[in-house]
Amino acid sequence: MQPDARDRGISRRTWLLASVALPLSLARAQTEISVFYDGERVRPIAPSLHFLTGKALQRLKDADTVIYVASLKLFTADQTLPFREKPGKFAVSYDILEEKFKAVITESAERSRAGMTAKEAETWCLDSLAISASGLAPDRPFFLRLEMRAAGPKEEFSNVMADPFRAVVEILSRKAGPGEQHWGPLESRPLRLSDLAPRAGQGARSG
Repeated sequence: MQPDARDRGISRRTWLLASVALPLSLARAQTEISVFYDGERVRPIAPSLHFLTGKALQRLKDADTVIYVASLKLFTADQTLPFREKPGKFAVSYDILEEKFKAVITESAERSRAGMTAKEAETWCLDSLAISASGLAPDRPFFLRLEMRAAGPKEEFSNVMADPFRAVVEILSRKAGPGEQHWGPLESRPLRLSDLAPRAGQGARSG
């Protein structure tokens, strides 16, 4: 028996909705970040986030140093303002002969690491954004939001590196210009520390 027009309409609408929902679900899966909890801090994990690419990578291969600014915010489910925020900035350079990356992170004390692949450098830089979980109740739902930007080649190196919080706010707040790269905001799903309790023998990562 042939379906009537109403059935065909329902089937068509269902198919159209499914065709729209599938790309959206795939996009969310590709942009979602996960969380590692070491018992003291929560750290973002974003295997699908690659920022050593495109124009930034070309600048690196042209012997330029690229500065990235980032912001990781921890929100509780019942608050619109962040419970805690960690600004970050790191300068990345590229060794053309060894084809390896070096990153310098400036916090209370400068840290650097050289001889890394692109994936290792991206992971190491993101790990520097770890946020203290102090004061966050184990059963209180929370999520992380990550945003990152490559500073433009015309931005003053000394100004960007001088004040991390100001640089993050200023650069992330303005609209990206032509050719400038921006990532995020990327979010984790709602989580609880009690669900992320580190396993036996699992301590904080070394920096």
